Amino acid sequence: MITKARYCEGETFDEFMARPVKNHDLWVGITHHVIIPIELSARVDALGGHWHLLVLSEDWCGDAVNIVPVIAKLAQSVRNMDLRILARDENLDMMDAHLTGKSRSIPIVILLNNKFQECGWWGPRPGPLQKWVTETGMAMSKDERYKEIRKFYARDRGLTTMHEIVGMLEKCCVQGPVGTIASAAAS
Repeated sequence: MITKARYCEGETFDEFMARPVKNHDLWVGITHHVIIPIELSARVDALGGHWHLLVLSEDWCGDAVNIVPVIAKLAQSVRNMDLRILARDENLDMMDAHLTGKSRSIPIVILLNNKFQECGWWGPRPGPLQKWVTETGMAMSKDERYKEIRKFYARDRGLTTMHEIVGMLEKCCVQGPVGTIASAAAS
């Protein structure tokens, strides 16, 4: 279960980056290259309220190194959003409530409102990339598949991820927390 206390146990992105992480130079390099389009920051700011992004991740994950810095920079670019990172392997109850099929794929981004109620979740990859992986990529060797995944991330520069996260936030503003009458009626 997600609570305010449990959310606050998570690391900020700065805390995460300050400790030893696998592939540290790659994490730093990607973080430095993230550019948040002003129109996306403006869309989040315009929604008002305060939003919390809870990221389930691990530092060894290749998708996480390409996604978490993007989401962290997005959260840092606005006044009404913050982010915490929890280790997937230490929070399996949360992970198992947000599976991709039967897989504990990461990163998973859980959107919480100002009352720490879950309003939606996203992950483990941008939609077009996830679709490619499941429809085409899984037939390739692991090395070839990851080569193509890295190409997607390099070309995309996090834009699809940013648009999907902001879209989820906008949808949640209309529908309300998961399991509420408003969200059930809007489905």
